[in-house]
Amino acid sequence: MTAGSVVKINAITVPPEHGEELARRFAARAGEVDRQDGFEGFELLRPTDDRTTWLVVTHWRDEASFEAWMGSAAFRDQHQQRPGGQAPLAMTSELWSYEVATDKERS
Repeated sequence: MTAGSVVKINAITVPPEHGEELARRFAARAGEVDRQDGFEGFELLRPTDDRTTWLVVTHWRDEASFEAWMGSAAFRDQHQQRPGGQAPLAMTSELWSYEVATDKERS
């Protein structure tokens, strides 16, 4: 990631008994966002304490790349599709936006 890259963090609150299922679902649908222009990386962060908020962290070249992903048919398909009628796992979800302030290669 370079300085100026855009970071989007989706903070998803999930009941403890559904955490592993959330991880499984993300692993099963990984890949589509990888082909999106301007996409730089993805991480699913699992809480290591008593919290129930998981973080979905994505890195983008710029805001326009993220907005293009949000408006794409692939995004709609991934976020509306629930194979086998799977119920939603999240109780709440909040999107946070940041930009990379330092460039590791120059530090």
